[in-house]
Amino acid sequence: MLGATGSIGGSTLDVIARHPDRFRASVLTAHSNAAALADLCVRFRPDLAVIADPALEAELARRLAAAGVRCEVASGHEAITAAVTGTLCDTVVAAIVGAAGLDSTLAAARTGKRLLLANKESIVMAGALLLEALAAGGGELIPVDSEHNAIFQCLPGGRPELARSGVRRLILTASGGPFRGRTRAELAGVTPEQACKHPNWVMGRKISVDSATLMNKGLEVIEAHHLFGAPPDRIDVLVHPQSLVHSLVEYVDGSVLAQLGNPDMRTAIAYALAWPERIEAGVLPLDLAATPPLAFQQPDLDTFRCLALAFQALRAGGDATAILNAANEVAVEAFLAGSLPFLGIANLVESVLTELPPQAVVDVQTLNERDRMARDAARRILRNAC
Repeated sequence: MLGATGSIGGSTLDVIARHPDRFRASVLTAHSNAAALADLCVRFRPDLAVIADPALEAELARRLAAAGVRCEVASGHEAITAAVTGTLCDTVVAAIVGAAGLDSTLAAARTGKRLLLANKESIVMAGALLLEALAAGGGELIPVDSEHNAIFQCLPGGRPELARSGVRRLILTASGGPFRGRTRAELAGVTPEQACKHPNWVMGRKISVDSATLMNKGLEVIEAHHLFGAPPDRIDVLVHPQSLVHSLVEYVDGSVLAQLGNPDMRTAIAYALAWPERIEAGVLPLDLAATPPLAFQQPDLDTFRCLALAFQALRAGGDATAILNAANEVAVEAFLAGSLPFLGIANLVESVLTELPPQAVVDVQTLNERDRMARDAARRILRNAC
C-alpha cells in the first residue's frame, strides 16, 4: 500500500480489513506521517513499513517498538521502490500523490504484479513508459480513480481496442467542484479553505484544489487516453453535480453504458482488488428512488481553463502533459500557501506550457529533467510576478 496514510490508503485498508481471509496488507508506506503509519502498523501488522523521509525512520522504529509491533522498518524512495519489486506482495496500490509516485509505480509495473493505479500523475507524466513497463512485466493495471474504474467496468475485458469493441466515445463525469456555476469574477478572491470544501468527495488538499479548477478532470482525460487507447476527440467531459454516474461509454449502436454508485472510493477499490469478482465494500446501496434528479451539462472551459489546457497538452503530444502536471503542482502549492490567486493557477500553467514546447518522451531520466525544468520555470515566473 503506497501512500497508506492518505485518503485512498484509508479506504483501501478499510476494504482489506473486511476480508481478512482474502487480503493482507504486507507492506505499508507513508511520506512523512510517522505517527499515523505506526498506528496503521499496530492494526494491520505488515511485514515492512517504509517512511519516505529518512530523517523519520528512527522515530517510526521507536513508535513500533513501543507498541510491540515486529516488522522491518526502512526509509527513502529507493526503499519504497525495493518494496514493490520484492516478494512481500503480489498487488501494489499506487496512491502516492503527485510526481513523487512515478518511480515506484513504474517499478511495480515491471514486476508483473497487479497494479491498482490511484496515482494519476504517473500516467499523465509517463503514460507511454508505464504501458511499456506493463507489457514487459506482463502484469495487470486496474484503475482506481472512480471515473476510470467506471469505464473499466463498462468496457468488455476492461481495456480493449476501442475500434474493435464498437466504442464511439468515453464520457468522464465531473462534479464541477465547489465553484460550479460561478463566473471568473466570482472566483477572483476564493480561498484555499473554500477550494478544499468539495461538495461530494472527501479528498486531500491538492486533489481538492485540482477538482475546484477542473485540472483533476483534465488529468483524468489524459489518463483515459493512455489507459484505454482513446484519442482526444473521443473523450468527452460532462458536469454531473450529483456524482452518482461515475462515467459512461457510448457505443456505435447507440447504447450508452454507465456505472452508478454512491460517491465512495471503496467501490472502485474493492472492484480493483477482487477483479474479476465482486466483493462487499462497506458502501451503502444506491437508492435511486430517493436521489434527486440526475443533471448533466457541458463544462465551462472559459472559466475553468485548466481543463482546456489539459486537452491542449494532450493534443500537443510528447512530454507536454508532464510539463502541464509539473507546472500545476507548483501552482497549487503556491495557491495553498497564499502566494498565488485561484485564477492564477491556470495562468501559470499556460505560461510554462508556452515557455517549454513539447519534446519526445525518451526515458524516465529525460522526463524527470523536463519535470525539473518545468518546476523551475513555474517558480521563476512566480517570483517575477511578486
